[in-house]
Amino acid sequence: MQKTDPNPSGDLEFTVSPWTAQHVAAIRDDEAALPRIALADVARVSATIDIWDAWPVQDADGRPSALAGDATLWMALASPRFPDPDERHGHARIHLFRKDAGGWTHLGPAMPDGFSPGSREWSGSAVLGEDRRTLTLYFTATGLRGEPAPTFAQRIYRAEASLRAADANGPVFEDWRGLTELFVEDPRWYMASDAGSGSVGTIKAFRDPAFFQDPATGQRYLTFAGSDACSPSAFNGLVGLAVAQDDANRSWAIQPPIVTAAGLNNELERPHLIYQGGAYYLFWSTQRHVFDPAGPTGPTGLYGMVADRVEGPWAPLNGSGLVLANPAEAPAQGYSWLVLPDLTVISFIDNWGPPAADEPRRFGATFAPEVQLVLDGATARRKA
Repeated sequence: MQKTDPNPSGDLEFTVSPWTAQHVAAIRDDEAALPRIALADVARVSATIDIWDAWPVQDADGRPSALAGDATLWMALASPRFPDPDERHGHARIHLFRKDAGGWTHLGPAMPDGFSPGSREWSGSAVLGEDRRTLTLYFTATGLRGEPAPTFAQRIYRAEASLRAADANGPVFEDWRGLTELFVEDPRWYMASDAGSGSVGTIKAFRDPAFFQDPATGQRYLTFAGSDACSPSAFNGLVGLAVAQDDANRSWAIQPPIVTAAGLNNELERPHLIYQGGAYYLFWSTQRHVFDPAGPTGPTGLYGMVADRVEGPWAPLNGSGLVLANPAEAPAQGYSWLVLPDLTVISFIDNWGPPAADEPRRFGATFAPEVQLVLDGATARRKA
């Protein structure tokens, strides 16, 4: 059942739209299956670091910011390589990459050592200003710098930097400044992010801020992954929202969530918005093991909804929400899908094939082959 909540400022009304077991029960995995990843697709960017969640340095309209030639800058989470790839989450930092006709080039950590307030950095988004020099990074600071053991409190931060001219190592950002926590959980809607157990699949969320500027109104939003404070279920993922309160995007007001998966799924990760053909599309990634096992479960994949306005109500794409899924024969081959305004979809290669003799599992830890979406109203499919 949908419910409507007032905006704290009284300007807007938000419909909290449910993603339910009835929607997931309508899934047909084969209709959304991605091609199988092969050895030829696994091209590591670096021999010394693992790479996962990625996003572009973008213009306000969401497109990757064009630099000289065909080059664009990207950010991704990265860590040193570990025998158990799950260890990477406790060591994650945001790294910078250059993408051009020659492929991907690793440029090192985006932020200087000691700048972030967390013990590790989790996903976000980055916007290059109209001056083509000022970067605004929205990101998740997890834990506390210097803590003896990893904790799981997540805070959403903003920071600025300046782009300096390209040199032999490619463009880099300098003069990092303005580190600010943007907003905190409103307990009316959002559970504390350190309320979970800390084990994989049970961590609660207040993370993954993704910037979106509405082309129809100019209003700026941040979507983020959260956990529903109103649900008694341990499976209580949701998509949260904040609204910019000033033209410089330095002040933000947290809003009610726009989508809840209470009673269905624990993590609606990296939610993000795009605008196409007069409609708004909301996408997120999730994994089969974070669905409530007592109900229908969907495959690990990209899911989404469509609406006539950001505030909702939202309806699941394809009737179920499923847009793209890992194939049944490789159910964990990829993850963390991001849809760009031109409907290109990027992700990373996860557990893509049978493990080699010297590794517990075959973790790709690099960028996956891109695919293209076709959107038509409330339907979404992979372009053949």
